[in-house]
Amino acid sequence: MKKTFAKIVLSLVATVAFAFTGAQLSQPTQAQAATKMSYSKIQKVAKAQLGKPYGWGSTGPSRFDCSGFTSYVYKHAAKKVIPRTAQAQYNKYKHVSYKNIKKGDLVFFGGSKRSISHVGLYVGNGKMIDSQNRGVVTEAVHAPWWHAVGYARVGNVVVD
Repeated sequence: MKKTFAKIVLSLVATVAFAFTGAQLSQPTQAQAATKMSYSKIQKVAKAQLGKPYGWGSTGPSRFDCSGFTSYVYKHAAKKVIPRTAQAQYNKYKHVSYKNIKKGDLVFFGGSKRSISHVGLYVGNGKMIDSQNRGVVTEAVHAPWWHAVGYARVGNVVVD
């Protein structure tokens, strides 16, 4: 009798565990859903900042420095907190080549990979939105006054 009861209990536990696991597998977990970020939201938040003035060390919403701008955009558009400085942002994320850059990636400038002094948000067609001495503007990634050092992907940005 004990063996039969134990088999029934084990069978029931296995069935419940399988059903629970199966239900969990059929829906994306909260972490998986959070890893997908909408480019249209990122672009909307970034464009809303155009024309705002530059402010060294500023993180918005009325003025920005370069990394304050990229941090603000990701926080408000994708609920993703990214490092505060351009160098820390460069150091944290997976690097990609310019030929593989996607909308929403970060573009880094400076003297070298160990001396990043500026960051912008890639918006496609060789352009970025960044905050610099003229404020938040759209400009060419390869403008003559910038020395592009690298590019990085913050996460899974879905172009929608």
